[in-house]
Amino acid sequence: MKILIIGGGGREDALAWKISQSPLADRIYCMPGNGGIGQIAECVPGDPGKVAEVAEWAEKQGIGLTVVGPELPLTQGIVDEFSRRGMDIFGPNRAAAQIEGSKVFMKQLLKKYGIPTADFRIFDDPGQAKTYISGSGSSCVVKADGLAAGKGVYVCQDTAEANEAVTDIMERRIFGEAGDHVIVEECLVGEEASFLAFTDGQTVIPMIASQDHKRIYDGDRGPNTGGMGAYSPAGLVTPEMAQHIIAEIMQPTVRAMAQEGCPYKGVLYAGLMICHGKPYVLEFNARFGDPETQSILPLLETDLVEVMQAVIHKRLSQVQLEWRKGAAVCIVLASGGYPGDYQKGKLISGLDQAQGLKDVLVFHAGTVRKDGNYLTSGGRVLGVVGRGDDLPKAISAAYAGAGQICFEDMHYRRDIGQKGLKYGN
Repeated sequence: MKILIIGGGGREDALAWKISQSPLADRIYCMPGNGGIGQIAECVPGDPGKVAEVAEWAEKQGIGLTVVGPELPLTQGIVDEFSRRGMDIFGPNRAAAQIEGSKVFMKQLLKKYGIPTADFRIFDDPGQAKTYISGSGSSCVVKADGLAAGKGVYVCQDTAEANEAVTDIMERRIFGEAGDHVIVEECLVGEEASFLAFTDGQTVIPMIASQDHKRIYDGDRGPNTGGMGAYSPAGLVTPEMAQHIIAEIMQPTVRAMAQEGCPYKGVLYAGLMICHGKPYVLEFNARFGDPETQSILPLLETDLVEVMQAVIHKRLSQVQLEWRKGAAVCIVLASGGYPGDYQKGKLISGLDQAQGLKDVLVFHAGTVRKDGNYLTSGGRVLGVVGRGDDLPKAISAAYAGAGQICFEDMHYRRDIGQKGLKYGN
């Protein structure tokens, strides 16, 4: 079977790596792909946002399965277009992808169905938002309604910070139309976890929990990024906690989406805050996480293509996921200046040495291949993954791999996975 992966980041490289292990995968394409994905898949030029053109190309090529990585094509209706043509595609349709595409939709859904989340207010006028913030007199979180590449959330310690966030989003319009509305919500204090699950609209099967590291610097300091690393499994999410999350959050959300006329199929990713031993939804994403995927898939032993087909054809109840024992840690190697401005075209060295180490995988995110060399082409350049029998060994393997790689102004966090050590995994 011919398989097409939509996207070009580290998540898509990890998907290509895992999908290539399936006996069902005869040939893999990736649109647009990146330098590293080209080792596994044939990279195809194209704009994933032009959904009709992508679907037409896939139809002509006889693609048997399409897997959508990033959120934007989902919110633009790529699944609807493929489905209209009778083609198998993994991911939620446009209506269901609203759960990520609009935080207003998501928060209102959670409130309506009693699914635990932080208290909130919604505003379409910056003045009203600032008046409310001034009256609350405490820390809060300000969020842009629409897609903002993971950067539309401001955790504000005081009124001044919160008002500045509203100005950025609604007046300076730094996220464009995503800032038509803002959500101001209470600031929950606890520890975050990423909880991803497969669902066919009825059955919900969880993956192992993960923990992302959003801030650019060690100790969770500095601005938010798309993610500087992740580890799995997250010891914070005990088996008992996982069952609670499934019963009180994931299954009710899938049922709620169906009742709202938006049946959900694909990966449902809950960003959670564990507060006083209870999980609350911070956000939902309508796809695999990045970099969580890079630490989850190396531990999955089940054929991913079979799981995706079961989701598409509503037979997920027949699937049982098998997991490799141990842990995996992903360290993101970033360009200097990221998440702000950064330079491209830096020569990357040491990839062969890193990949030659035992229990080390390297997933490409922002790279291009030119004249036999790999060059940087993005803010997040590489994800170095270490696997081990336990978390300390996985951390050691990941940092051993990262230590082999070099490019000018390379930056990475030195504390990925450290939070998990207190849980003894």
